[in-house]
Amino acid sequence: MPPKIEGNMNSTIGEGSAFQGKFFVHGSFQVDGKFEGEIRTEEHLYVGETGKVKTEVIRAKRVTVAGVVLGDIEAIEEVKLLSTGRVLGNISAPQLTMEPGVVIKGSINITAGQKKDVDKLIEDAFNAGPTINFDQMFDEERKKIPELKVEKNDPFKK
Repeated sequence: MPPKIEGNMNSTIGEGSAFQGKFFVHGSFQVDGKFEGEIRTEEHLYVGETGKVKTEVIRAKRVTVAGVVLGDIEAIEEVKLLSTGRVLGNISAPQLTMEPGVVIKGSINITAGQKKDVDKLIEDAFNAGPTINFDQMFDEERKKIPELKVEKNDPFKK
């Protein structure tokens, strides 16, 4: 299968081939066969339609999945999940692109390139701007209403 990535494509595990162990690549890496183990690449990892990767975590600048990944994906720039992609694991990246047809189970953490804690970033965005304290408003309005006093000789009381 011809390479699907541009640039310095250093290594390929071809369709019908299998590799088990640690693989650290300077440049880009394409998996069209089966890979089990630890995988790191400084550039782009492309898991082709026939590619299968089982790992604790993939770490790369960019990751494209058209095949199957069992494990987490951490990308410095972006993750692309093509329509034939299948992922069982968590994804963390500044940007995520998913085509219709993708199947994924796991959590997704899209940071948009922010260095700040994502939870705090989202909470701060929600809390920015005007606030309304309905409980305080209700209590203040209730104080303005005179209390009803019931007399002992109330004719309605039995």
